[in-house]
Amino acid sequence: MEKAGRQVLDTTFNLIALRLFSLYLTMEFGRVLPQELPGIDFNLPPDPAFNNATFSKKKPLKKLKVHVGCTTWGRKEWVGQIFLPGTKETNFLEAYVKQFNTVELNATFYQVYSPEVIEKWKIKAASNPDFLFCPKVSKAISHIGRLQNAAELTTAYYEGIIAFGEKLGPLFLQLSDNYVPQNFADLQQYLGQLPKDVSIFVELRHGEWFANQTIREKIFNLFRELNIGAVITDTAGRRDAVHMHLPIPAAFIRFVGNNLDPSDYARADEWIERFKKWQDQGLESLFLFIHQKEENASPILADYFIQRLNKELKLEIKRPHFIPKTLELF
Repeated sequence: MEKAGRQVLDTTFNLIALRLFSLYLTMEFGRVLPQELPGIDFNLPPDPAFNNATFSKKKPLKKLKVHVGCTTWGRKEWVGQIFLPGTKETNFLEAYVKQFNTVELNATFYQVYSPEVIEKWKIKAASNPDFLFCPKVSKAISHIGRLQNAAELTTAYYEGIIAFGEKLGPLFLQLSDNYVPQNFADLQQYLGQLPKDVSIFVELRHGEWFANQTIREKIFNLFRELNIGAVITDTAGRRDAVHMHLPIPAAFIRFVGNNLDPSDYARADEWIERFKKWQDQGLESLFLFIHQKEENASPILADYFIQRLNKELKLEIKRPHFIPKTLELF
């Protein structure tokens, strides 16, 4: 019994340590010190010739659908900022959906949820008809299992998220920082077996995916063949991840800001110009997620993006509403 107890404790400790380590990797990807910001070239690279084929098909232009949100719906810092004072954690989701029309759902990275739990989240989001959840693929599949022997876990994951129904946006598969091009065959096999009726975007992180032209063309051509999108991650310390490849006429942008440093706004302005260009070329959907180390800054920058999108792209995205007392603090 004592040995069994130790094994349970060891397993629990390992799971907690892995979760903390995974969170650390997520938070620190591309992170730089504030004093390093002035020396970073934040200019967006030109669009690759690869994108020409994405927009070359002659078809009527569809109205661009844009979703802007944050990486979670539950931040205590938002109480009194965009959530009414006194809002309880159990009501954070209902409060969030009144402010934004999407969320990058990181909760599904740490746990595979049952359809029953997903159904409850869906019901809580019913007040916003435009709201979409973008669930992150479980780390048990992507990071621990590294996409190998993942059929059973993937089935369980899909059985859960399908319960979102009309509230389900694209899925988000993040590959670990050490998932290298040598794993291409595993990635190809895994992606090729996924259901075709659920949109998915893949985030590449290891530098070799971008540094070598042959590898770069190979992976993005695979995404195009499978009708899979490519996540573009704009973060200060990893400018190679701002690859600008669009295998499909849809964009999934993860914008990692620096707590409202002036560069955040300059970068946002340049992105607006690129979105305008893509809109003119035939971009059909855009998902934009705002990351900040200090999460009280995320709604502020998201609101700035929304204002600029509405003005420059002639959209009507609902802006988040800030509690007046919070506005005075900024």
